[in-house]
Amino acid sequence: MAPSVSISILIVALWVLYILMHSTTMVIAAGSVAASNSSALELEAKALLESGWWSDHSNGTFLNHCEFNGIKCNDGGSIIEIDLGGVHLNDAISKLNLSSFPNLVRLDLSDCWLAGRISVEIGTLSKLTHLDLSLNSLTGKLPPSLGNLTRLVKFNISSNSISGSIPKELGNLTNLLELDLGGNYFIGSIPIALCLLTNLTYFSVQGNQLTGELPLSLANLTQLQTFDISSNLFGGSIAKQLGNLKNLLELRLSDNEFTGAIPSALGLLTNLSILDLSFNKINGSIVPEIGLLKNLSELDLQKNNLTGPIPLFICHLTNLVSLSLSMNQINGHIPLEIGNMKNLNYLYINDNKLIGPLPSSLGHLINLISLFLDSNQINGSIPPEIGNMKNLSNLNINNNKLIGPLPSSLGQLTKLSELLLSHNNLTGSIPSQISYLQHLNAIDLSYNTLSGEIPFKPGDSQPLKLLDLSCNNLTGNIPDLSDSVKEVNFSHNSFHGRIPNMYGYQNYAPSAFIGNKDLCGDVKGFPPCPSNNRSIVHQSDNRSIVHQIKFFVPLIAFPIFLLLGYFFRSQCRVRKMSSELRESKNGDLFSIWNYDGKIAYEDIIEATEGFDIRYCIGTGGYGSVYKAQLPNGKVVALKKLHRLEAEDPNFDKSFRNEVKILTEIRHRNIVKLHGYCLHKRCMFLVYEYMERGSLFCVLRNNAEAVELDWMKRVTEKSDIYSFGVVALEILMGRHPGELLTSLSSSQSVMLNEILDKRLPPPNRLVAHDVFLVAAISFACLRAKPKSRPTMKSWNGIICNDGGSVIGIYMDGIYVGDKFRKFKFSSLPNLVKSKFLEYWTLREHPSTNRSLPSFSHEPHSIRIFLHLPKSNMWPIPKNWEILKIFKY
Repeated sequence: MAPSVSISILIVALWVLYILMHSTTMVIAAGSVAASNSSALELEAKALLESGWWSDHSNGTFLNHCEFNGIKCNDGGSIIEIDLGGVHLNDAISKLNLSSFPNLVRLDLSDCWLAGRISVEIGTLSKLTHLDLSLNSLTGKLPPSLGNLTRLVKFNISSNSISGSIPKELGNLTNLLELDLGGNYFIGSIPIALCLLTNLTYFSVQGNQLTGELPLSLANLTQLQTFDISSNLFGGSIAKQLGNLKNLLELRLSDNEFTGAIPSALGLLTNLSILDLSFNKINGSIVPEIGLLKNLSELDLQKNNLTGPIPLFICHLTNLVSLSLSMNQINGHIPLEIGNMKNLNYLYINDNKLIGPLPSSLGHLINLISLFLDSNQINGSIPPEIGNMKNLSNLNINNNKLIGPLPSSLGQLTKLSELLLSHNNLTGSIPSQISYLQHLNAIDLSYNTLSGEIPFKPGDSQPLKLLDLSCNNLTGNIPDLSDSVKEVNFSHNSFHGRIPNMYGYQNYAPSAFIGNKDLCGDVKGFPPCPSNNRSIVHQSDNRSIVHQIKFFVPLIAFPIFLLLGYFFRSQCRVRKMSSELRESKNGDLFSIWNYDGKIAYEDIIEATEGFDIRYCIGTGGYGSVYKAQLPNGKVVALKKLHRLEAEDPNFDKSFRNEVKILTEIRHRNIVKLHGYCLHKRCMFLVYEYMERGSLFCVLRNNAEAVELDWMKRVTEKSDIYSFGVVALEILMGRHPGELLTSLSSSQSVMLNEILDKRLPPPNRLVAHDVFLVAAISFACLRAKPKSRPTMKSWNGIICNDGGSVIGIYMDGIYVGDKFRKFKFSSLPNLVKSKFLEYWTLREHPSTNRSLPSFSHEPHSIRIFLHLPKSNMWPIPKNWEILKIFKY
């Protein structure tokens, strides 16, 4: 009995000992895990604090890191979300040690003003489902380790400066629903591996430099709702396989190099809401299958090579809000059925070959906001039904063949801001109803045959930015609108009387009034007006003189006729002899310095019929330019100075100096001077005739202005201030007079507000050049001449006779980020280098989605460019020009 009891006690004791030992082991293990977790949490908190992005919490304790701004933790206290979107950190992304957050599910650092390269450590975040690094200034290449983030559902790296090719490892992210790589510097083609992302609903690579043809296997992405590859360099024909993407809502292929016809397979995309094929090289007609896309709200086919008439099926797409067919070769009439499209807000059919009258059914488009029909061959009159478009804001029918009067129903367009009807054959008077439109900003009725008086009176409407009534047959007095109109042009009409000087019409350029023979006033170049008393006496004298003329003319008319007959008979013989002498003696006017000046002058007067206005091809502040064909068939351009300069004795010396300089210059960008006439009654210069006319004329003509695209508008050399003015005129498409005034008052100006609206925004390939020209222009226009760049800034490389560089001068010149790459060791003969002011571009992001802004200061220029998320401005980031050193 006792031994069995002892054995039982022993067994119990051993069991208790086992329990005690196991419990101890569990306690030790639990303590170890707790310590490990505590250490991991401390590492997370430490990584947050060491980044410096949560400096408000840098008090040495790590206990409350889950309460930091933008931080979310799981139940165990480990960070699962970091969301600082929109917080302007202005720092390097490398400051945050990403490998310290093994449980991170969501990382949003969008629009944080971050710079630098994305670390390969990002590939360790294996639980990540959302990654948004958009709207920053990140550089370098995408690390292939991103392919490890196989749980990713959303990846957005758009609007940065990422370069290199798209890594094929992204094809591993098979759970992706959204992939946005737009607004970077990616090159190469789209990797075929991306066609494995069959769950994608959103795909965008817009605004890069991608090339090649589209992979046919993109047809596998059948869940896609948005496909945006706009603003790249893709070429070839548009793949018909895109017709397999039946769920597409948006298809954007604009601003590429696509050729060939529109594939009929696009008609299978019946859910499509937006189809943008603009700015390509697509040819042929608009295929009938487009008429099957009944859900379209936006159809943009502008700037292609499309031909044929506007198809009737387009007019049955009644859900369209925006239709753009501009800048093609579309011909024929505007269909009467266009009135069916009652949901249209925007209709652009400008710059085509349309003929025929405007259909009265346009009046059915009561929701229309913008109507652009300019630069076609539309004829007939403006239908009065146009007054039914109560929401119309922009009406542009410039450069057509319209006839007849302006309908009074234009006065019913109470929301109208722009009325542009120039370069037509409109007749009649200007309807007085137009003067009551309170939202008008611009009226251009120039180059028509309008008559009557100006119906506008001070205070009739809100202040206008532009009133151009030039080149018509308008009569009467010029009303005083100087307090309500910023830019006016009354030139080449039949106005008479005093030019109002109240509120400063005298501050306008004289060219705004020339070509009116009977104007007087305080504007430069016009005679002063007589006083009222003198006018009364003068009128009385005139009546007396008229009475005497009526009496004496019959008495002397007969002898005069006899004398005239004899004179004309003699003159014919003289002309014959003079012509023979001219041919034998002079030959070509283009050796005018050895030319008989008297005969040259007579030829010019005869060729222009005494400088008749019919031969005038342009006007400026100091003179008018005439086209003259001389007896030998050669054509020259004559710049005849205004009378005020010709009568100024102090002008003679400066005129001669200018002629001397011009005769010694031979430069491809300077028109050749052949000769001149200097006389107190007539002063003009004889230039080589340029067929395309002046920059002003080219920019005034919409068709020629569009042809002069951004690439053709990069100028080279001139004097500094003139270069600034001309360069701005090239960018703006008009003279920058108003802008120069705003700059002098230190006002900020948005670049997108001044760029020529007739051209599309510059793509990435030319955007830098456009910004550079704008920046240099403002530098050349600084208020203090000493702070402007010098002429040698633009000719900064000096070589010896052997062609070796011996001098570099870059006084205020833009060199971008290339200075650190400049190898001075490769210039062994360099004697002197001078970098007085060095400018560079750096990305500077912002939450503001506006476009480039310029602030004009005496010694610095800043450009801010804020890229919107849409593809409207597919250009790089937010730029700031900074002067980074001066010595």
